[in-house]
Amino acid sequence: MSTASRLGTEPSKLTRWIILGVVGIIFAIPMLALLEFTFRSGLSGEHTLDHWTGLVGEDAGRTYRNLFTGIMNSLLLAVVTVGIVLVVLMPTMVLVQLQFPKLKRVLEFICIIPITVPAIVLVVGLAPVYSVVVKLFGGSIWTLAFAYGITVLPYAYRAIQSSLDAVDLITLSEAGRSLGANWLVVLWAVLLPNLRRGILAASFISVAVVLGEFTIASLLSRVNLQTALLQVYQSDPWVAGIITLLALAFVFILLLLIGRLGSSRRDRSNA
Repeated sequence: MSTASRLGTEPSKLTRWIILGVVGIIFAIPMLALLEFTFRSGLSGEHTLDHWTGLVGEDAGRTYRNLFTGIMNSLLLAVVTVGIVLVVLMPTMVLVQLQFPKLKRVLEFICIIPITVPAIVLVVGLAPVYSVVVKLFGGSIWTLAFAYGITVLPYAYRAIQSSLDAVDLITLSEAGRSLGANWLVVLWAVLLPNLRRGILAASFISVAVVLGEFTIASLLSRVNLQTALLQVYQSDPWVAGIITLLALAFVFILLLLIGRLGSSRRDRSNA
C-alpha cells in the first residue's frame, strides 16, 4: 500500500476522472475554436476546406516557401539538439553517477540554471557568443542547436536522472568490466538499454521544446517554425492556425508517449 493511500490523501478514481475532464475541457475549448476557425471562409461565416487543401496545392511550395523552410529548420534543430543531449549530457551524467558522485549536485545545479533565466536575458548573453560561433561554423540554422541545447537542459536532465536513480549503474558497470568489456562497450551494451526510457523521454521533451521555441530564433534572426508562423499569420491566419494545430497534435503525441513510458516503468516496478 502506498504512503498516499495509508494517509488517505490519494483522490478517488471518480475525483481523478473529474479533474482530468475539467482540465481536458479547458484545453479542448480553444483548440476546437481554432480548428473551427481554420474552416471559415473569411467573415462570411461559411465553412470551406480550401485553407486545408491549399497546403498541398500546386502553388503551395511557392506561396508557403518560408513556412516550409521554417518547418524543416525546426526539424533539423530538433535532431541536432537531441544529438547534443545524447552525446554530451547523457554520458556526462553517467560519468558523474559512476566516478564523481560528489559532483552530482553541482551538475544538477548547472542543468537547472537555464529554467530560471528569462529567454530574453539568455539571448542577450548568447548574442556575443554567437558572433564567435558564426565565424567558426558559419551562419547555418543548425548552429542554433547550441543555444537550444542549453534551454532543454533542465527537462532532459530530469528525464535521464529519473532513469539513473532507478538503475544500479555501479553493479551493472562492474559486471560488464569483470567480463572484459571496455567502458565504451559497457556504456553501449549494458547501461544504455537500462536507461532507454529516460533517454527517449529526454529526446521527446527536447523535440517539443525546440518546436515551440520562438524568442531565441527571433532575436538571433533565424527562421524556424515559430518565426515562420508569425510571418504567415500576418498574411494568412488560417494556414498559421492549421500548422499550429498540427504542431500541437505532434507535441501532444510525444507527451502521451512519455506518459506511456513512465506508466510502463511504474507497472513493472509494482509487479
